Amino acid sequence: MKIILTSIGTRGDIEPFLAIGKILKEKGHQVFCAFSERYRELTESCNLEFASLGKKGDDLFESDAARTLMGGGSGIKKIIVLIKHARNQKGAGKEKELKLYELVKQERPDRIVNHPTGGYPVIWECKNRGKTICVSPIPYGHYVKGHPLIVFSKNYGELFNKLTFKLYDYGAVIVTMIIKKMLQINDKITLKQLKNIIHNRKYIYTISPSLFPRPGYWESNVKILGHQELKRKTDWKPEKKLTEFIEKYEKILFITFGSMTNPEPEIKTKIILEILERNKIPAIINTASGGLIKPDKFNSELICFVSQIPYDWIFPKMYAVIHHGGAGTTHLAIKYGCATMIIPHIIDQFVWDKIIYDIGVGPKGVKISRITNKNLELKVLELFNNRSFKEKSEKIGNQMKKEDFKDELYKTIIE
Repeated sequence: MKIILTSIGTRGDIEPFLAIGKILKEKGHQVFCAFSERYRELTESCNLEFASLGKKGDDLFESDAARTLMGGGSGIKKIIVLIKHARNQKGAGKEKELKLYELVKQERPDRIVNHPTGGYPVIWECKNRGKTICVSPIPYGHYVKGHPLIVFSKNYGELFNKLTFKLYDYGAVIVTMIIKKMLQINDKITLKQLKNIIHNRKYIYTISPSLFPRPGYWESNVKILGHQELKRKTDWKPEKKLTEFIEKYEKILFITFGSMTNPEPEIKTKIILEILERNKIPAIINTASGGLIKPDKFNSELICFVSQIPYDWIFPKMYAVIHHGGAGTTHLAIKYGCATMIIPHIIDQFVWDKIIYDIGVGPKGVKISRITNKNLELKVLELFNNRSFKEKSEKIGNQMKKEDFKDELYKTIIE
């Protein structure tokens, strides 16, 4: 088959699609990965064919507005920025949908595997029933008792919770009709048709059931088929200084904000360093995309900075992890038995923060814009000193290592 995989968002949104792409390619299928330009190098390093959805979305992601939305500013300031950001996104959204439309028209695929935010695949499904498969690394896209839709932060009661999912379905239908008009597609498609497709399409959550069990009342088209970890060959090797640091301490804390940024990385780093140094906690800090910054002066005997590091190499060597709460990082930290705490920045990260707290692998985290020496220090000490977090993570991690849904995932896409 010829299969197009398409997604937008952060690296955590892209990696499950790359992992699926490798599975499909190994089975002999022709795979096109349609992502924004920033993921070209990552895609090609996986030996998969890349199709660009443009750069406008990347420019927005790296803007000051994006940094404010992900990690700082008052509520009013964020609302103002959000309105401006939404206006700017129109151009990026149009570019993405047009490029995907042109790719589909050119390649005439047998299947489209798409992120829930994809609009055109819903339209394509109207003439190609059962040939799109929605893949999400984010929980609560379907109704679960006691929970609203992912974008809402707390339980509002069953009536309102159910309403949030209905509002999402309605919004998805309206957005799809807007995309249809923008692409100048003249086929007669009704709102009822689109609603039916969105409700009945094949839908796969790439989430471990150890973290997010499948409710028995879900319909059969919705499945939870485990975290799809992206494994790729790299020439990365640890520096001698890093290996010596790891050998020096029995318990080490690893801190990373992954692809997340914020408007005050120097201040956030300073708060964390003061807590670590005051309590003599050895730590490795990953500066990654710039959410944390290596200062000119710090206790190098106690703290080691890195800029990029494979999580599957470092996590098995760590006692605990503090991170931003991306789906992939959350899964890997627990899979390798690390006590875990999340400093949430945006949307689903607040849900992952609640999930890891509920399953007992770490304390409830603090929102990035609200961390202070006082509130974060108590959490760090609890994470590092409460042995039960580590024990529970190791137990769940062992369960996750036994999970293997590749065959079922493959059949769901192909059949």
